[in-house]
Amino acid sequence: MLVRSVDQISQDNVEQEGAEGVKIRWLISKYAGAPNFAMREFEIEPEGHTPYHSHDWEHEVFVLSGEGVVVSEGEQISISRDTVVFVPGGQMHNFRNTGSGVLRFLCLVPHKKD
Repeated sequence: MLVRSVDQISQDNVEQEGAEGVKIRWLISKYAGAPNFAMREFEIEPEGHTPYHSHDWEHEVFVLSGEGVVVSEGEQISISRDTVVFVPGGQMHNFRNTGSGVLRFLCLVPHKKD
């Protein structure tokens, strides 16, 4: 079992092309002993966004605070505290902060197959 405070986990800038004002914490990952899924915390600054992209695996998202939109294939859907989002594998998407504070959410993804 692993129990720790989020303050003990480093927060890094997302350097991926197309990301602006995005930070990530890998809360639980295969390096912490989780064999199947990773839990990540994202923080997006006002007017920031993740890259518009797709990949083979699903995303499961829970919004902790802030306001924004999830953009997918021509539509924008508002998100805020307590919103849940499921992004199927292969679907183009990104998350954008439309509010005046930080948009903060958890994102769970399966580990990539080696």
